[in-house]
Amino acid sequence: MTAQENFCRRSARVVLIDEADRVLLFRFHVDPEHPEGGHAWCTPGGGVEDGESLVEAAARELHEETGLSVEPDVLGAKVAETSGYADLGWAKGMFQDVFFHCRIATHRVDIDGQGADELRYHAGYRWWPLDELAASSETIYPLGLAELAAGLAAGRTPSEPVRLPWHH
Repeated sequence: MTAQENFCRRSARVVLIDEADRVLLFRFHVDPEHPEGGHAWCTPGGGVEDGESLVEAAARELHEETGLSVEPDVLGAKVAETSGYADLGWAKGMFQDVFFHCRIATHRVDIDGQGADELRYHAGYRWWPLDELAASSETIYPLGLAELAAGLAAGRTPSEPVRLPWHH
């Protein structure tokens, strides 16, 4: 069994930080059929398609979800990862989230590339200042994002991917 086959879902995500040291996060409904049931925040990104590398998936997802086009090599090596078991209703099993980093001057988010299923969950987006991200009591995935983003914004790219705690 290959490492890919150990996971029912692999996703590639991007910690996108602008020149004002703000991190882009998407707000999503935990259950789109019952939006009153709560929400959480996450970085842009999503599932890896067959034949796609993790970094290629991250660049594709960044474009689809935000309208920002970058070449995969701009994202560099992965900066963090997390994995664990989850039952999300639409999928159950082992999940792996891998994170890349992109620093930009500024960007006007365009969600027109999001698919119908993504839009069902979508509840907005926000550029979070690092201090507000660190102080927030909101549910933000991945766990440990505030510390990771602060280091990336300060120019500290980890030599090995940071292992973040699983959130489910």
